[in-house]
Amino acid sequence: MIAFSACKNEQENKEQETSEVEMDTALMGLSLSENQHYFQKENGDPFFWLGDTGWLMFNKLDRDDIKQYIEDRKKKKFNVIQAMVLHTLEAVNVHQDSALVNLNVAEPLVTEGIEVSDSLQYDFWDHIDYAVKTAEEHDIYMALVPVWGGNIKNVTEEQARAYGKFLAERYKDSKNVIWLNGGDTFGNEYNNVWNALGESLDQYNPDKLITFHPRGRHDSSDWFHNASWLDFNMFQSGHRTYDQDDTERNYGEDNWRYVKTDYSLKPVKPTLDGEPSYEGIPYGLHDTLQPFWKAHEIRRYAYWSVFAGAAGFTYGHSAVMQMHRPQDKTGAYGNKKLWTEALNDPGAKQMTHLKELMLDYSYFDRKPDSTLVINSGERYDFLSATSGNGYAMVYTYNGQNIEINSEKLPFKEFEAYWFDPRNGEKTVIQSLPEAKEGVYIFDPEGEKENGNDWVLVLEEKA
Repeated sequence: MIAFSACKNEQENKEQETSEVEMDTALMGLSLSENQHYFQKENGDPFFWLGDTGWLMFNKLDRDDIKQYIEDRKKKKFNVIQAMVLHTLEAVNVHQDSALVNLNVAEPLVTEGIEVSDSLQYDFWDHIDYAVKTAEEHDIYMALVPVWGGNIKNVTEEQARAYGKFLAERYKDSKNVIWLNGGDTFGNEYNNVWNALGESLDQYNPDKLITFHPRGRHDSSDWFHNASWLDFNMFQSGHRTYDQDDTERNYGEDNWRYVKTDYSLKPVKPTLDGEPSYEGIPYGLHDTLQPFWKAHEIRRYAYWSVFAGAAGFTYGHSAVMQMHRPQDKTGAYGNKKLWTEALNDPGAKQMTHLKELMLDYSYFDRKPDSTLVINSGERYDFLSATSGNGYAMVYTYNGQNIEINSEKLPFKEFEAYWFDPRNGEKTVIQSLPEAKEGVYIFDPEGEKENGNDWVLVLEEKA
């Protein structure tokens, strides 16, 4: 809605026009699409989840900072911010307002008073209210983690139910709230408490979407796919390389494999990568002598997972997720950037191109379509393909040739384009290759190397 604010004082007829447009574009509640694989708005329009991890924003940002952060993410077309309500049971905000009485989630420390800028006149929960309301004014959804996973050992089932009721009732009128149960944790530990919290949120907020944010290299579907309160799946592909992954499933950097698994589950539910590798964090997370993840690697996670059938993608930056400030001195995970500087790192600017690409084409009939590609390889050679009504797309991370099976194309005559994930530009392929033995071979620009990524777009001729 802020996009129209500059027009309001120009003249009376424009004021009326602006008001009507604002009403049409106001933030709406979300639900699942008819095929259950994607999200949609109340009016039936598609909703592509483009998230950012602002985990510690409630603890470390004041109101001016919160507004600056939300305005920046709105400008870059993000529409979801993932944040922790309680990082710890000792949680305080930037004004040192405590969240709880005696570290008990069933006893939130709520101070009745008037909403003013003076920090002495509002409490921890008013501060979160401000962030939620500011996000709503900017058409951004807040995906809130009630209590970060490591704290659940100090929460009883009864306390979880009471806390869930408190949160649900407080935000019952906020259309932009989504609940992320869990928080970097295993769902098979304290399972009864996680279920109690999820059931309570669902009981008192039946109109709000709920999922579970799991431990790295795990998926909410590992434990809760059939839970009545879980509306969609979320996985954390994590921060490790192929060689660093020591889990049994050993997907490594192949985050598309989580999507492939979830996509075929019954009942059908949307899924997405809620925490891939952060831009600006070391491979493996803890060893600062390792290389740091770069923008092109985050793009790979995004396109791989979305083309595999995900309902969106969550980006993250090390400095932003921890909201690193000058007074913090030493940043976690080797981070030396301020959050305000990291807002403009390349990956954050480039995520919007994926969102716009997906929304430019028929949306709800989009499906993963690996049969299109003959030479889909492994690891960085993997070619992720998707298709829908009148189009097909293939993503290459390293600029290798793309071999299309002409018999699997959903149309016979087409126009072809190269889409650049770095800048969102779409270029016509003037000279189409001839099909040899039923195979079209497309050769992207540049040498084959990691980060020379392209999307081949094929559009049916009218």
